[in-house]
Amino acid sequence: MDDDLPRPKDDAAGRLAGESLDSYSIEELNQRIQLLESEVVRVVAHRDRAKAHRVAADALFSPGAGSPASRASLTQKPDTR
Repeated sequence: MDDDLPRPKDDAAGRLAGESLDSYSIEELNQRIQLLESEVVRVVAHRDRAKAHRVAADALFSPGAGSPASRASLTQKPDTR
């Protein structure tokens, strides 16, 4: 799957990380930090959704996932004795 391939080093995040910050004022740096923090939150949320999707797909397509016993185990409550 292409989603699993690493991104090229010259993608937007790589270029951003290599950018000189010398010309930015303190206020511009503060705005940039806020923007980057928001972007980190967005990326983490997307990563978490992708991980959950992958776990669900792995469970669905794993060997034996379609058997009646495995379907029953998905709906039964665990024994807590």
